[in-house]
Amino acid sequence: MAVAAVLAVLAAVCVPPAAVAEGGDDGARGEVSLDARALVVGATRRVLFAGEMHYTRSTPEMWPKLIAKAKEGGLDVIQTYVFWNVHEPVQGQYNFEGRYDLVRFIKEIQAQGLYVNLRIGPFIEAEWRYGGFPFWLHDVPDITFRSDNEPFKQHMQRFVTDIVNMMKHEQLYYPQGGPIIISQIENEYQMVEPAFGSSGQRYVSWAAAMAVNLQTGVPWTMCKQNDAPDPVVEDIAFAVAYFLARKNGSYVSYYMYHGGTNFGRSASSYVTTNYYDGAPLDEYGLIWQPTWGHLRELHTAVKQSSEPLLFGTYSNFSLGQEQEVNAQHGTRTTEEVQSFNDINTWKAFKESIPQDVTKAMYTGNQLFEHLTTTKDETDYLWYIVGYEYTPSEDNQLVLLNVESRAHILHAFVNNEYVGRVHGSHDGPANIILSANISLKEGPNTISLLSAMVGSPDSGAHMEKRVFGIRKVSIQQGWEPEHLLNDELWGYQVGLFGERNRIYAQEGSKNVEWTAINNLTYSSLTWYKTTFPTPAGNDAVILNLTGMGKGEVWINGEGIGRYWVSFKAPSGNPSQSLYHIPRQFLNPQDNVLVLFEEMGGDPQQITVSTVSITRVCGHVNELSASSLHSQDNEPVVDISCQEGKQISAIEFASYGNPVGDCTSYGIGSCHAGSSEWTAKQACVGKTGCSIPVTPAKFGGDPCPGIQKSLLVVASCR
Repeated sequence: MAVAAVLAVLAAVCVPPAAVAEGGDDGARGEVSLDARALVVGATRRVLFAGEMHYTRSTPEMWPKLIAKAKEGGLDVIQTYVFWNVHEPVQGQYNFEGRYDLVRFIKEIQAQGLYVNLRIGPFIEAEWRYGGFPFWLHDVPDITFRSDNEPFKQHMQRFVTDIVNMMKHEQLYYPQGGPIIISQIENEYQMVEPAFGSSGQRYVSWAAAMAVNLQTGVPWTMCKQNDAPDPVVEDIAFAVAYFLARKNGSYVSYYMYHGGTNFGRSASSYVTTNYYDGAPLDEYGLIWQPTWGHLRELHTAVKQSSEPLLFGTYSNFSLGQEQEVNAQHGTRTTEEVQSFNDINTWKAFKESIPQDVTKAMYTGNQLFEHLTTTKDETDYLWYIVGYEYTPSEDNQLVLLNVESRAHILHAFVNNEYVGRVHGSHDGPANIILSANISLKEGPNTISLLSAMVGSPDSGAHMEKRVFGIRKVSIQQGWEPEHLLNDELWGYQVGLFGERNRIYAQEGSKNVEWTAINNLTYSSLTWYKTTFPTPAGNDAVILNLTGMGKGEVWINGEGIGRYWVSFKAPSGNPSQSLYHIPRQFLNPQDNVLVLFEEMGGDPQQITVSTVSITRVCGHVNELSASSLHSQDNEPVVDISCQEGKQISAIEFASYGNPVGDCTSYGIGSCHAGSSEWTAKQACVGKTGCSIPVTPAKFGGDPCPGIQKSLLVVASCR
């Protein structure tokens, strides 16, 4: 992989070029500051590589390994947002338990000797539900988000101050001996600032001053904010190659270094549960090769040159086109361990369709806005209305027309399903359902299920965004349409199964689950079964191929939304594999519950484990030795992950093997001892190193030909 390609995978960075945070505690190590070249930590300029890793997208049990792998990969700093809506889901009631234990996460980073960039925001975007804002903020009177608005500034300042005080209380800022060396206020505000005019400019100045006045002793940044006032500074969002070589860059950040999983309903609109699975550490925390290895070599090379980078005079020249960074490759595979094809192992519960307006939670002679009504505590909102029907003499067709700004709409008439429609991430805001329906003479009931697939995470004036059903009409033949917007509507928030928590152990006992023998799989159905915990330590996944759309729980823990029937442009499901952290599993039996909106066949579901089962190295004899190797000669380094050992050598050739780590073969030059040498060096070990030299293979098999070594091994 060419050096330029290595650099191209790096994401935009937030870099503070020249400012110093004012005030701060007089700690044992002094303040962190900035000069024209770098962040100054402990009175020393530093070249720092940072990686984004969100505590909410993994489990506390996963944190130590994730951080250790990031450190081994050459990171100095772990960056994380602070997620306001998980910490204060109800105004004034804080939650820092489990996956939301921010202090525990930061202390684990500190224990492993890394720094922290605490991106407080509190607006974060991040493909996260409502951009990180708690939804109760929406209902604060006279509020305008992210502007020079007193109600918003009051709540923002209170939360930011509470987080800063928590960090100070735990001695987590660098001057106190802690790992936090930099913080961020706001996030990418420049993208929306024009919508607020002068109010936006005043807000930027206020946010900067508010943050600095908290006196943390470390600098604050504002990402993508050209007009950020000193001492809060702008970022430089260029490719890292240009950034390092031409901009004297010294702080590089990867978004994401580990993406993780959007559990439950945490993702924003149309976002899958797997988040940046192709990052250097994949969704399950496995090292993604060769990306991780390439970046590790790059980090080491840059740090070995840190003194001239930070203190020298820059000049540029080409090293030519053949410079390469060698790193092993890895293949991730899944292994099925449990199927659910026996229909007798499943139980079902049919979600009821509300039909009585008078028994609804709320009523009103208007169409309610979806999120305002649900408070974003559920994806679902029922709209129920009665319709008095008088047949025409010629029995004209009756058409139901519904316009909605939600993401999905299911329509029922007199308890019968009549159709559905859905939108997409890049599609129009409105979705429109037009369905021919059959009505009986006299009173009829129309029940419409409005569904969101996550709330928005970006854009100006989020508090004014409108979702849900906006227009409903009935049209008989060529007669004018009969608008139902001002009729008496009933509203039911959420599903019966949600409100009664039938996905959890206690709630499950309160409904009558039935066998599904010969049942035609229909919409709005709950399914339940059990399965044993897979043996070993490999990551566990649920393969939902064959299902439609819904939500899934394991032992009451929300794994996330699924929408397997939504196809990507390739024709494949947008996502079919769903991560089950082992911490969600019981020692033996586990309860799997799904709510299926569209039908789907639960008998096609399987449980699998996922791991790196094949590793490969391919190194030329003229390659430079790895910066992490003690050898001065090129070597093939391969290693298995998660305690596995090299069980077999699938292929080995010293000479001029053809192909690469995914497709390979013996070329015109090949040392007969290649496979034996690789087996002796590697089999039964977690990792091995094989020098790419003739002496290792009993001599030169073809003098005068440039040679390389390609080794492919199995891990078990």
